[in-house]
Amino acid sequence: MYSQNSNSDIKVGDVFVVGEVSNNNYKHIAFPRANFIIKKGGLANYKNVKGEKVQIKSIKEKNNGDVVATIELASKKKFFNSHKYVKVNINEAILQKELLRN
Repeated sequence: MYSQNSNSDIKVGDVFVVGEVSNNNYKHIAFPRANFIIKKGGLANYKNVKGEKVQIKSIKEKNNGDVVATIELASKKKFFNSHKYVKVNINEAILQKELLRN
């Protein structure tokens, strides 16, 4: 019941801020692993991501009820200078303060 209520608040185009977590341990934002970032010519530095505004590009609901959103930087730049989009379990990320309302 709770996830349905919070899901109705979230829509494409909403802006959030990436929160700060200890040891860069983002569990619900699917940031790429460092080797993939480096392979695409990027810098695996999480300090550049903290506090950045992100915008929801698309939202999909999985069969198990999880709501997965695709996010991009609001500045239209790339995450780590290598990835344009990142997937996130939106409800869990908000609850764990990995994403903060703007």
